[in-house]
Amino acid sequence: MAKMTMVQAINLALRQEMETDDRVIVMGEDVGVDGGVFRVTDGLHEQFGPERALDTPLGEAGIVGMAIGMAVYGLRPVCEIQFSGFAYQNFHQIENHAARLRWRSQGRYHVPMVMRAPYGGGVRALEHHSESREAFWAHIPGLKMVIPSGPRNARALMVSAIRDPDPVVFYEAKALYRAFREEVPEAEETLPLGQSRMVREGGDLTIIAYGAMIRPALEAAEMLKKERGIETEVIDLLTISPLDETLFVASVRKTGHAMIVHEAPMSFGPGAEIVSRLVEKAFYYLEVPVARVTGYDVVTPLFSREKHYIPDAGRIVRRARRLLET
Repeated sequence: MAKMTMVQAINLALRQEMETDDRVIVMGEDVGVDGGVFRVTDGLHEQFGPERALDTPLGEAGIVGMAIGMAVYGLRPVCEIQFSGFAYQNFHQIENHAARLRWRSQGRYHVPMVMRAPYGGGVRALEHHSESREAFWAHIPGLKMVIPSGPRNARALMVSAIRDPDPVVFYEAKALYRAFREEVPEAEETLPLGQSRMVREGGDLTIIAYGAMIRPALEAAEMLKKERGIETEVIDLLTISPLDETLFVASVRKTGHAMIVHEAPMSFGPGAEIVSRLVEKAFYYLEVPVARVTGYDVVTPLFSREKHYIPDAGRIVRRARRLLET
């Protein structure tokens, strides 16, 4: 198997789905001739032409609104929003229409579209380029919210998202785009939406994370083992909505200690929902309250200060020490 970055793996998913199904198109600002701002759609314009790798005007509401219409009439559009912070301009199209049309039409119409968007910090970007606002989308009924954590699962989840009959918001951590490589099979591979996975087994502490935070969570787990012999179990959610609670509830019932790590601000973030599920399903197994290591309740800071905002392995380890000593 070839080793790929996340950019290459998502490109592979798009290319193969476009080859297999002529209903699949990609669209967005600069996704065609230039291959996308991060080159995720590189080469698709040359292979499939301007009608299937479509450069759009700079207008997020128009991009998503057009994609909704295309999806209702039988296409499977994958539209790119250059940065997740620009997606607020099309929020009404997603909430008012894409997520509601199946319900509004009593199942007559479906909206099989994907909205891709790079999210999160770690690349010293400008304002509106580094947000982690997945909670906005996860809160909308009728919408799926997917966040891969590496090249291989990004490719498999993208294929599943394209084939799904309902709208999917697909967040890609730009800090992971070229951070590392994984073996990705050339043959078709999918992962079911709404299913988490265990990436590290342990019996002392459960860390629940997703997206870019899986790597610091795994690094912290290794540090805790070397430092104190603590065996940490790490759960990768992969899909924020629908949220797969089965795996992390079972893990916390085993370890008795739970920590949630995400880059989004703490208040009203995905971690709060996970805490609620644990209280409902694993309360009597918890030895201490659930801990959260997250971004702060401020606007994502610029440049060098962002490293103090984004959770890292050191912050996770320090919080784990306090949790286990309580």
